[in-house]
Amino acid sequence: MNENRLIDIVKKITNSRYIGDDCAYLPDIGITVTQDSLVEGVHFNLDWMTPYELGIKAAKVNISDIFASGAEPAYALVSISMPGTYPESFFESLYQGISDGAALCSSALQIVGGDITGGERVFISICVIGKTEGRNISSRANAKCGYKLILSGEHGSSAAGLRLLQQGRFSPEELINAHKSPVIAADFARFISQNVKQPYAMMDTSDGLADALFKIAAASRVTINVDFDKIPYNSSIKMFDDWKELVLFGGEDYGLAAAVPECAVPDNAVVIGDVLPFSDVPLLIQIDNKIIKYTSVDEFTFNHFS
Repeated sequence: MNENRLIDIVKKITNSRYIGDDCAYLPDIGITVTQDSLVEGVHFNLDWMTPYELGIKAAKVNISDIFASGAEPAYALVSISMPGTYPESFFESLYQGISDGAALCSSALQIVGGDITGGERVFISICVIGKTEGRNISSRANAKCGYKLILSGEHGSSAAGLRLLQQGRFSPEELINAHKSPVIAADFARFISQNVKQPYAMMDTSDGLADALFKIAAASRVTINVDFDKIPYNSSIKMFDDWKELVLFGGEDYGLAAAVPECAVPDNAVVIGDVLPFSDVPLLIQIDNKIIKYTSVDEFTFNHFS
């Protein structure tokens, strides 16, 4: 099974015009809404993270999608499942982390409810609602020929940090921290949504930078051309021979990639590429004096069902 294929099935069954972006934009009531789940053994390992650290990350990764939509996080509902044998202190630490993580992202965000159940392992699902007033809301289908690709954050660090943890290594610390406590690009998102007046595309890079760029290109029916040398990364990842693959396909960095009109590019923006007319190849990456053509990125990205 493949997550994208399952989403296609959901679209077919529901025939919903709201499904397609990571957040559903509901203009009639002025909100965007998203929901993500973290499953023990799939998205996190409690041997590497304290309950408090897990809570902070759970909040951040869910709120990231709201910022990627251009909205401002306002309310959250938190559902937690965990074994009944765990002490109450585990739940208290986990929930405190969620609360503190939410506050780190947005001081105005309120947790307003959720659900608590027993289960065989820890499962966290958070629904976040964002306000859209005064914001220009993004869609991955809004990239247009002539737009520039701009990027926030370093890429490859979280995947490198995960690999180190899997190897029982805990340094370099900046790579470990990038995986355990990613930086959410709140200020970048606010600036874009409040200052770009034209339609624009924006996604977070939680499933990998190349994956986000490919999805924007495919939804917008354009070709995206990227210069690898312009992508920011932490030089520490060069300890791995495949560090360039980590930059492009490593997930959970939670930067933001946006396709905006050239006239709307901020003065200090990191510009990594251009939006070109549609061709049979959605994504082109210039790397090592070559142009790599991607008609799909599925084989390089994480699959929940493999």
